[in-house]
Amino acid sequence: MKILVAVKRVVDHNVRIRVRPDLSGVETENVRMSMNPFDKHAVEAAVQLAEAGKADEIVIVSIGPKQANDVILTALAMGAHRGILVEAAEKLETLAIAKLLKAVADEEKPDLILLGKQAVDDDSNHVGQMLAGLLDWPQATFASEIKAGDGALEVTREVDFGRATVSVSLPAIVTADLRLNTPRNAALPMVMKARQKPLAVRPLADFAVDVAPRLVIEKVSPPAERPGGRKAGDVGELAGIIAAELKELEAL
Repeated sequence: MKILVAVKRVVDHNVRIRVRPDLSGVETENVRMSMNPFDKHAVEAAVQLAEAGKADEIVIVSIGPKQANDVILTALAMGAHRGILVEAAEKLETLAIAKLLKAVADEEKPDLILLGKQAVDDDSNHVGQMLAGLLDWPQATFASEIKAGDGALEVTREVDFGRATVSVSLPAIVTADLRLNTPRNAALPMVMKARQKPLAVRPLADFAVDVAPRLVIEKVSPPAERPGGRKAGDVGELAGIIAAELKELEAL
């Protein structure tokens, strides 16, 4: 089985997000970047399938600026075999990303495409579903467990009423939830070996894909500052504070 894993370079989840002074978007200059956390779980799932003898090649693909090489190298250090960077300087919308991934899939012809259920920078939760629609492949989203069989997968996902297990035939799209696994930390020797693995850089122009934006962002603003909390000396004082707050709300 050949697995294609899509990864995205985003602002590191430990960094406090700041809005640009001109309110045009989130500040990314001189900010630590890393692999989207959900995508890291997708990479780990692919590596585990390879270690179990269910997959013989893992190809990593990322779409973004030249600096996105670093997230591909992270995935290669985790155990993937080769990488592809579709170099795009401009920020692309989710539909454009899905179209580019389809073009890569048409070339690579994977049996399975794994990606995170969403990216933490925009939380769109679009690409996996859009890609499945463009390819006309079955999909299983928000996966918390994956079991590979003969020409099919059993995917367990958490739903409102508990857990549901679905079966999808290959080729298929699966999007990873954080509950799927615990991603490994690549040791220094694996990081050094990753630099020797094949990594192809492809310009956006290589793909006959319409990436014209369809949305216009007028303004991005930070959330309003929340007032600080208060400490109550005892239960009686707490009850009085709650009663006063409720009285104010009723007056409104």
